[in-house]
Amino acid sequence: MFREIAQDFRSHKRALIAQGFWALAFHRYGTAVRAIKFAPIRIPLKIVHFFLIKFSEVFFGIYIGANAKIGSRCVIEHFGSIIIHSEVRIGDDVRLRQGVTIGNKSAEKPNEVPILGNGVDVGAGAKILGPVVIGEGAVIGANAVVVRDVPAGAIAVGVPAAIKYRKTTETAQIPTEIEHQD
Repeated sequence: MFREIAQDFRSHKRALIAQGFWALAFHRYGTAVRAIKFAPIRIPLKIVHFFLIKFSEVFFGIYIGANAKIGSRCVIEHFGSIIIHSEVRIGDDVRLRQGVTIGNKSAEKPNEVPILGNGVDVGAGAKILGPVVIGEGAVIGANAVVVRDVPAGAIAVGVPAAIKYRKTTETAQIPTEIEHQD
């Protein structure tokens, strides 16, 4: 738990005021508490977790379901109106922005939820719904509504989201410096 929280802290640029960091820390605390077998210790810690989650919902506008599996170094860029279903699986190095919903598509199938691979970047207001798989390094555009699988390295935009571009090895690399010619 502490290793993952430390990684999240570094990913949030060591900003103690980052609401996304605190929401993730509260979630990771809850995951660790649920693993405690000895009830006299687990129960009071679960009560503390309940209040931390409510604090996160009310003051940060971030809900992360108790059983959600979130990989290391996840970053919640901006707070507000973020909902992550309890059964969602999210890989390492994922970025989420404000207004994102990751969850089920219908009440009839409540546990059919998305799986996000490593390095996925989710734009503001995006909705990822139903039993879809978002491949590694995919980008979900702002306000996109994703109801179908997105291949690794693809960019999905629109309502409903369509694949507009696939990163290749050459285009996926971003230069660290710009060379100027005199």
